[in-house]
Amino acid sequence: MRSSEAPAKQPGTPEGATATYVFAVCRQLDPAVLGGLAGLAEGFPVRGLRCGPLTAVVQHVPAAEFSEDAWQQRLSDRAELERCARAHHEVVTAAAVCGPTAPLALATLYRGDERARQALEADADRFTAVLARIEDHAEWGVKVYLPTSSPTSSPTPAATAPAPPLPHGGGRAPRGAGRAYLERKRGLHQAREDRHDRALRTAEDIDAALSRLATAARRLRPHSPEMTGEKHRLQILNATYLVTSVCEQRLRDAVAGLRHRTGAEVELSGPWVPYSFVGEA
Repeated sequence: MRSSEAPAKQPGTPEGATATYVFAVCRQLDPAVLGGLAGLAEGFPVRGLRCGPLTAVVQHVPAAEFSEDAWQQRLSDRAELERCARAHHEVVTAAAVCGPTAPLALATLYRGDERARQALEADADRFTAVLARIEDHAEWGVKVYLPTSSPTSSPTPAATAPAPPLPHGGGRAPRGAGRAYLERKRGLHQAREDRHDRALRTAEDIDAALSRLATAARRLRPHSPEMTGEKHRLQILNATYLVTSVCEQRLRDAVAGLRHRTGAEVELSGPWVPYSFVGEA
């Protein structure tokens, strides 16, 4: 869930001015869980900000260092982006110890506490509905892979053999040799289609089985081998599930059973604060 943001710095902002960075919104917050967290700006404590019936988890940050231009530079630096994302997640995870917590998007900034309070109070009904929906739930990620050692990626020598050479004098190749070559090509194409269909069915079966255990589910775009850097396996499912605490063991058992039944590599991660489901009310 992303609230309406305001730029952290405008021309003419006084030296030393601060903006208010918002990490998350929750119902109640024990300040002790935020103790020792650096957040995104050293020297400014991470704290709670009461917003009507809700509490925002916030931090003052130097306005000059968190202007729109500064954020664009920060987000284009992979190492800096990872540092900010980890710091954001650390604060959200700490706050979630106290109860259901709705994370806000990275770089949610307001010109001050009062502007943040006004914006969040105006959206209180939506936040309240989301917090009720995710209470006693966690997010679990599932990635499913199949090996790529198949006709799709490693054709047999016969399938990749060149077309039969023409005889001396430029005459036609023997009819039987040409027919065998075409049949091999058709066989390779059919093998690729069959493997693709099997992969789709496997992904659908696994997603359907896990969705039955979840309150909500989201399918994400599978990562390509170029993105994962893993050429020996193909990702066929990238999904996330909102699961109650009482169903967590059933989810683990289901994943173990699906690994055995399908032969696929099923990776389960979690439990996480439900980032993927706070935008739905």
